[in-house]
Amino acid sequence: MILIVGLGNPGEEYKQTRHNTGRIILENIAKSNDFSDWKDNMKLKSLCSKGEIGKEKIDFILPETFMNNSGNAVCQIIDDKKKLKNLVVVYDDIDLPLGSLKISFNRSSGGHNGLESVIKKVKSREFTRIRIGVSPATPSGKLRKPKGEEAVLKFLLGKYKEDELKEIKKISKKVGEIIEMIASEGKDKAMSLYN
Repeated sequence: MILIVGLGNPGEEYKQTRHNTGRIILENIAKSNDFSDWKDNMKLKSLCSKGEIGKEKIDFILPETFMNNSGNAVCQIIDDKKKLKNLVVVYDDIDLPLGSLKISFNRSSGGHNGLESVIKKVKSREFTRIRIGVSPATPSGKLRKPKGEEAVLKFLLGKYKEDELKEIKKISKKVGEIIEMIASEGKDKAMSLYN
């Protein structure tokens, strides 16, 4: 059983914001794969949905804690090494262009507070991440990310435009394929094919 966590903030005001990319991606995949309805699990401090991608059983988890406290929800689920090995965290990455992704394993948080919270609470970096690019890029591919803490925060908490949401929908399909591959053939195979 693979556990996929989509990082973001709970609440209507954060829906469709760039910082909620992990949640948006999981909601898209769950919808297109007929997962069970999202259930509020108070014990896990999360919304949970179960289903299959291909032949693989998958649990989707959306922490109902705020981004910077994501680890408080994830540590309720990850209570042994086997579960940690099967954990995949999906989240926004301002250092990647919109429409791109990167799979990584056993790395630092790269300054992402939600991921840092998960690492601290599960007391390990040994889990898989799927980082989703959210920054605009020039036609030549040069990243145009905002500068300064205030500008970055405003950008991340800003809502996606309609055409950007189409990009996120496209990348959701690819993330679904990656999740299926991680579940069936392992993270290394997924990394070699999709990175």
